Formats: sequence, C-alpha cells, structure tokens
Amino acid sequence: MTQEPTPIAQPAGAPGPEPIRWFGTSWVDRGGDYRLRRVLVPIGALLAAAAASFVLRLAVDGIRVADNGGFLNGLLVAAVAICSLLAALRTWKLLAEGRENLTGWMAEDRSLGVVWVIGGVGALLAYFVRSLREAPGEAVQRARYEQALARYGRRQAGRSGRPGAGARARRRR
Repeated sequence: MTQEPTPIAQPAGAPGPEPIRWFGTSWVDRGGDYRLRRVLVPIGALLAAAAASFVLRLAVDGIRVADNGGFLNGLLVAAVAICSLLAALRTWKLLAEGRENLTGWMAEDRSLGVVWVIGGVGALLAYFVRSLREAPGEAVQRARYEQALARYGRRQAGRSGRPGAGARARRRR
C-alpha cells in the first residue's frame, strides 16, 4: 500500500492535503485503495489490541504467581483498567478533535507517558472503534483541508484579473 500523491490537480500555491497514517492522501476523494485500507486498519488495530492484552495478561499473571494477596491483585487489575480507560478517552478525543484541542491531563505526554503505555489496549480499542466510522483523524484533517482551501479561494478571489498590474503601476510612478 503505497502513499498516493494528491489526487486532485491543483494550481501552484494551493494548499495540499496532509497525509493520514495508513491512508496517505487517499482520504481526500476516497479513491484508490481507500476502501481496502478502511477494512485492513480496523483488523490490524484489533489484532494489535489482542496482542497487547495478551502481554498485559502475562504481566498480571506474573504478579499473581508471586502470591502477594488478593488486594494487590485487585489493585493491579484496577490500575490497568483505569489506565486503559484514560488512554481510550484520550485517543478518541485526539482522533475526533485533533491534538490542539487536548487540554488538561489529556495534553500531558511526558508526565503521563506510563499511563498511556499501560493503557495501550484501551487506546488501540478506541482506534479500532473510530476506524469503523472513518479513517482515524480524517474528520480533523478534512476540516483543516477545507478551511485551507477556503482561505486560498478567498485570497485568489480578492486579487485582480491581471496579476502583476499593481507592480507595473507602482513602477511607473
């Protein structure tokens, strides 16, 4: 699956769409192998979530084998569940609204990095569910792209029909 170039021929200076991971710029006109990717990405996210949950299960079972007691085991399971929930909420908001709209604890990357790693299963499941609806992050990228095209259109409409006419008139003076 190669990244496709911008599918629509645009004049020089026109804004181009930003590629989305796994989709490239095929999300703009939903052409090419976009539909195939829309099927494969959720399957990949679900398989990755299954693998991550297997690894977490091995870690939790390793603590259980140590026979530290029911309270510690319950605390560990609760911590993994809470981290997964927080990571799922953050991933959903990130894909639905974009990174610039993350505020508070959701915007913390460094200080809560361990929470995001432990909650990786939740993040992958949120990615899976979001990818059933659209290419993850497509709504945010489409809104940005349409705003950029609208700004470009307004700039082009504001110019006179003769490019460079203003510069020639200034030189004559």
